[in-house]
Amino acid sequence: MPIRADNIGRYPANWDELSHQVKCSAQWECEGSPMYPACRARHGEPHPVTGSLVILTVAHLDHNPENCHRSNLRAWCQRCHLTYDAIEHAKNAAGTHARRLRAAGQLELVIP
Repeated sequence: MPIRADNIGRYPANWDELSHQVKCSAQWECEGSPMYPACRARHGEPHPVTGSLVILTVAHLDHNPENCHRSNLRAWCQRCHLTYDAIEHAKNAAGTHARRLRAAGQLELVIP
């Protein structure tokens, strides 16, 4: 996934090299995620399920860009990466929404 501008400082200076090594070790195909363990979509080819062009990405299993140990990194297609990160993205979106409400002087609606 593209690195968000507000997150770029959390990645090591050699991130491009590290991510390239992960993709090479995966032979430029998706390593399969918990949701799609058999996924082997190949970089630069149409995805066998979605049909979209596969751009191989590197995921942090713990969602921590500072933790670049190989055991924490996976080469994934967009479908696998976005599915794996969906809950984390929803949390971030909720936090952003709450901050915007507070900044506008509005109260948050909290549903238990």
